[in-house]
Amino acid sequence: MNWPPTAKINVAIDGPAGAGKSTVARKVAETLGYIYVDTGAMYRTVTLKALREGADLDDAKALAGLAERTDIRLVPEPGGQKVIMDGEDVTEPIRTQEVTSFVSKVAAVPTIRNVLVRLQRDIADRRGVVMDGRDIGTNVLPDAEVKVFMTASVRIRAERRWLELKEKDPEVTVEGLMEAIAARDKSDSERATSPLKQADDAVLLDTSHLTADEAAERIVRLCRRALEV
Repeated sequence: MNWPPTAKINVAIDGPAGAGKSTVARKVAETLGYIYVDTGAMYRTVTLKALREGADLDDAKALAGLAERTDIRLVPEPGGQKVIMDGEDVTEPIRTQEVTSFVSKVAAVPTIRNVLVRLQRDIADRRGVVMDGRDIGTNVLPDAEVKVFMTASVRIRAERRWLELKEKDPEVTVEGLMEAIAARDKSDSERATSPLKQADDAVLLDTSHLTADEAAERIVRLCRRALEV
């Protein structure tokens, strides 16, 4: 078979915060020549806008309206992806600790999920998409040909996040991040709408002792098998 094949599949990668989903999903998409869709960035973008506008995070109707009038664009670029909100590059602002503290609350609002899931499915209709999040395989793309649930220990995830943040925030600690990640896991797993959980047909991939390249290669192998069926 010539690689990449002309036929395309959709790939769903789910897992808790800090498991390395975004990094691995980008690598998988690059290898396959697919489009990478960072759904977490979409929820972070809506959260950033809500915080900037002083929106009531308990007002589901207002938040849905805010999401509807927010133009979110994910622009591929070498080494990553740029996030554009209403024409502004918010790639860095959406990763602040303030946004991180509130994104679970915003992402749990059913009306916001409805708006963003519709957008995510529209993108995936064209096929050839690698999408990562927390409910991709169970809710957003239940028919994805390849589903993976990535995880890692809380400490490993906290250490990875600390390496990302230490230069921007010298006061951040691994212990503090462990507490925040554990709280995020609890919130994501217990929310009423589309909770974080492994799809029945998803492959479990523990990345605690894998590099991003190694994890990506395992997923690429799954994709190649699916394309050869």
